[in-house]
Formats: sequence, structure tokens, C-alpha cells
Amino acid sequence: MSDTPIIETREGGVHRLHFNRPKVLNAIDSATAQALLAAVRRLQADPEVRVVILSGEGRAFMAGGDISQFRDDPASVPATLIEPLNAALAILTTLRAPVIASIQGPVAGAGMSMALACDLIVAADTTRFNFAYVNLGTCCDLGASWSLPRTVGLHKALEIALLSDPIDAAEALRLGLVNRVVPADSLADETNTLARRLAAGAPIAQGTLKQLMRRSFERDFAGQLEAERQGFATCAATADFKEAVDAFLGKRPATYKGC
Repeated sequence: MSDTPIIETREGGVHRLHFNRPKVLNAIDSATAQALLAAVRRLQADPEVRVVILSGEGRAFMAGGDISQFRDDPASVPATLIEPLNAALAILTTLRAPVIASIQGPVAGAGMSMALACDLIVAADTTRFNFAYVNLGTCCDLGASWSLPRTVGLHKALEIALLSDPIDAAEALRLGLVNRVVPADSLADETNTLARRLAAGAPIAQGTLKQLMRRSFERDFAGQLEAERQGFATCAATADFKEAVDAFLGKRPATYKGC
């Protein structure tokens, strides 16, 4: 495959960002972080993107940050690795398009944080999570301290973070860390099927739902009710809404244009 750290492909409205450092289990370094940020910025400006998939080449999704960079140039990590990754994830979480993590094998440290930042996670049955940060004598990054307690609750999050015991795919599904577990040899097909289903939906409605869910922790109940009212008004003004209502009344499938 290409030597580029991230391979981009597009099928219809589904855009895949594929980490491509299999020899180091896709451990992320500064060059990969910068490539991800550049790719995500392009997606942010592309109204044709309906779904984004993050995936990894080889037997791992991502086994954390590149330890060689930690060893050789630790002072560079906050500015050249964490900052661009933070910027990329901030964009992905605010994109209208749903973001799917398609994961397998070791998913540790930054890999776990990145997966948890996505909207949906499809995991191969070979997946093994490990928080891992404490094993390197550091705290977490990439939003893990935000995502993990909201996913599994505070005390379980602290247990996962402080003990860093491995979590297999079945346990990850039980804890709600992933949405689906599938056989490893069908991971790509299952992810693509889900992505195509999402891509066929109403993008403004999906994007509004995504932001309502993600920002619900910032508001009280009354504030969330008002945000939902505003979101409904936005969706109801679109051609997609009219098409869907007419299709429902006519008992036929709707086709969404994204307007």
C-alpha cells in the first residue's frame, strides 16, 4: 500500500480515513496527526460527505501514540501530536456527518480515545481495548476523560483508567464501549453496510440529532427542550422533511437530497 500515513477513499457519500502504519500497529506520530487534521478540514468543507469512517490497516486499529517519538522527542508531543489531534477530533464531533470507528485488534491509549470520540463503533471480535496511559506514567488525552465517564459511568471509568486491564470485544459490548461486535473477516462489510444505511438518511436531521445528543450534557432539561424545538424548526424547513412526510403518507420510501 501507499506510504502515506492516512489513505482516503470515497464511495458515494461515505468517506474513509484509513490509518496506514501497520508495521507499528498504526501508532500515531506527528506526521499522521497532521495528515488527519488536514483530511478532516477538507471533509469539513465538503457538503457531499454523508458519513465518515475511521479504520486502520493490518491487525490493529491503533495501538496508541508512537512510543519512539515519546522517547526521542517528548517535548514535541503536546504541540505537534496532541494539538492537531485535538483539532481534528473537535471537527469530527461537530460534523453533520456521523463518524464511525471500525476497529480491530489492539486499541490502546490514543487509539481508544479516538474510537470513543466517534459517534458509532463497530468492533471486530479480535478487538482488545486498553486505556494504557497510566502504564506510561501519564494522564490521558484526546478527550478520553470526557468520553469514558459518559459512556460507562464515573467509577467504572476510573477503574478502566487506573488499572488499565485489557477489555475484550464481548466485555466492551456489555459496557457500551462499542455498538456492535462482528467477526473480524466481516468487519469491513458490516461497517460499509452501516455507513451506506446512514448515508441514505436525511443528513440535516442526522446532524441535528448528533449535536442534540452531544451537547445535552451542557444544558438543563428546559434548555434541551428549547434546543430540540429549534432543531425541529430547522429540519422542518428542509425539502428532505417535506419529502419524508409525503413518502410516509404515500407509504413509499423517501429519498434524501441533503437540502
